[in-house]
Amino acid sequence: MIQQVLPTVSTTPVPGMYWQWRGQSIYYVQTGQQQSGRPPLLLVHGFGASTDHWRKNIAELSQDFEVWAIDLLGFGRSAKADWSYSGNLWRDQLHDFITEVIHQPVVLLGNSLGGYSCLCVAAQNPTSVVGLGLLNSAGPFSDTQSPTPKNPLAKFLGKLTKAILLQPWASFLLFQYVRRPSIIRKTLSKVYIDQSAVTEQLVEEIYRPSCDPGAHKVFASVFKSPQGEKVDVLLTQMKCPLLMLWGEADPWMNTREKGAKFRQYYPQLTEYYLQAGHCPHDEVPEQVNSLVRSWVSSFVVH
Repeated sequence: MIQQVLPTVSTTPVPGMYWQWRGQSIYYVQTGQQQSGRPPLLLVHGFGASTDHWRKNIAELSQDFEVWAIDLLGFGRSAKADWSYSGNLWRDQLHDFITEVIHQPVVLLGNSLGGYSCLCVAAQNPTSVVGLGLLNSAGPFSDTQSPTPKNPLAKFLGKLTKAILLQPWASFLLFQYVRRPSIIRKTLSKVYIDQSAVTEQLVEEIYRPSCDPGAHKVFASVFKSPQGEKVDVLLTQMKCPLLMLWGEADPWMNTREKGAKFRQYYPQLTEYYLQAGHCPHDEVPEQVNSLVRSWVSSFVVH
């Protein structure tokens, strides 16, 4: 008898559904059975991504957990409302989703911008969260050193660039450039070590939502949105277990330096450095799934 060898991770997205939040359609997926003594997992993507970016994690984790994933307002298949976007907005979206749809506290797992949004929930709505896993999380610390003082011309050009990008026409043109599939592929190639993970499917999953009406206004809003609460302040408000997973080859952040800051403010955390770039859950999914599974088991009472 020939034994069929099944792939270790699924690359097929799970079909989802919609939830109405503040008059806007929010897309989410849910799979797996509620497990006695095990909290549900809620997966939150980064900037420009969607629930699709977790396709390699959802199927495997749902063997042991009830798994949810959500498209933040402005991204994926969720509505692209002409609103002011911020960590606080997404914090409220996630908290309301947990309260109104999942109906019990969750373990939040967030990548990049999604990680920062999850941190805001864990710190400021602690009754919604029993554990927080951050994968190459975004967000500034209070004592982040500013770069070496620029010469006056460079300083002027920096302010000018920002002022130009605040103009609707400029941010629209930039958006039209960065959303081109060839540019998406180029960007992904910089932030993934394993180039075989940068597939046509991944490029398409990031490109498709950029075609939605209003997508360029969401992009423009990022340049205008006020900076949220500092990470160290949020960590002082948080009480739940914290898992930090770092793709240490991330070109967008110094992961060792940032990891040390998280340890400084939250010494009881658990952390791992993985051979991956900015999106370890998509690049080394087997490792991420295994670490998440064992970490949740370490603090959940069976």
